[in-house]
Amino acid sequence: MGVRRGRLSRDRLLEEPSSRGLVAIPLVLIVAITVLDLYTPADVHLGPLLVIAPALTASLSGTRLTALVGALAVAALVLVAAFEGGLATANRLAQILALLVLCALTVFLRYVTERRERALSRARSVAATTQRVLLRPPPRRIGPLRVAWLYLSAEDETDLGGDLFAVGRAGHAATRVVIGDVRGHGLAAIGEASLVLSAFREGTHRCASLLELVAALDDSVSRNVEDVADTKRDPGEHFITCLVLEIPDEGPGAEMVNCGHPPPLLVTDQQVMVLHARRPLPPLGMGELPFEARRTDPFTFQAGDMLVLYTDGVIEARSPARAFYPLAERVASFPAAGPDDLLDRIHRDLLAHIGGPPADDAAILVIEHTPSHHPLRPRTALGSRAGRQAVGPPSRAQDDG
Repeated sequence: MGVRRGRLSRDRLLEEPSSRGLVAIPLVLIVAITVLDLYTPADVHLGPLLVIAPALTASLSGTRLTALVGALAVAALVLVAAFEGGLATANRLAQILALLVLCALTVFLRYVTERRERALSRARSVAATTQRVLLRPPPRRIGPLRVAWLYLSAEDETDLGGDLFAVGRAGHAATRVVIGDVRGHGLAAIGEASLVLSAFREGTHRCASLLELVAALDDSVSRNVEDVADTKRDPGEHFITCLVLEIPDEGPGAEMVNCGHPPPLLVTDQQVMVLHARRPLPPLGMGELPFEARRTDPFTFQAGDMLVLYTDGVIEARSPARAFYPLAERVASFPAAGPDDLLDRIHRDLLAHIGGPPADDAAILVIEHTPSHHPLRPRTALGSRAGRQAVGPPSRAQDDG
């Protein structure tokens, strides 16, 4: 899916209607006010209302057209004064001078606003380019997997923040996935997110095992985080939570390593299970656990199942009543569908729960295991050793722990 609906977004943004046709309204107002002023009694002056025209133009068009309409408004007032024979009177001169000053202020404010809009447009362009380079869209199909994804940034001026995810092929017949969350959000967290993404893309094909890949990620963050982190504004401890998975092309046996990240959801036949890691590791960059002590958590992921990976910006999103978003319960209530439909439902439901823009970056990956060309081993051939918590009515037996 592309970076969807989140200011990375996304695919369904509507273009604003063109306002060019509305520019005729200020010109009509100038003509109408001028004619009315000419036909009203001499002691009734409608000329000062001409300031409405440049003020309205400033909201519809740019600086040049605003200045042109302002000049026309002043010229119209001068014409009215000359026609009525009072051009040299103090009252008319004061009206013309006041209108001239107001038009000049309107043009100046429009110029300042236009500069800010250009700067914001450039910032968004840089953010979009950074997103394409750093947070490259995962393929919709990789191996036997279908992938849909969503990114919501808490920063209005950028499409990218401190959440990260990537999908890549291993050196053998398997797909590896990473999703993570930098402490902090917005532009200040992009550098730290880039460390993990760069190390993942380099190591996912080179590292023979999932543990080697996690060790490479941890080493990259530990060595380089101080160089890219915004230590002046945020002098505290810098670390990154992440979840790394390996999903083989054949067979239902998958494994994960959870480094302080929210547990994924396994959606199987109308049942949602929370895959709690039995051997969770510290976040990347903490450097508290030797490589020899690290272990993976196997789990069963077979054809027809879906995984929902997410960052804490999703489950910590609060409603106006300060209630957290119950992701697992909501997913369990949705009808069975593909990854795109499930992601759409989560997205709409999440925004309805928040009732406004997100307060933190949020990312969601939905991965579906589709049937391969070769028959899969029976589901009972592999027991899952990742701790599972079922949510919703069970429709088939859980694997043995």
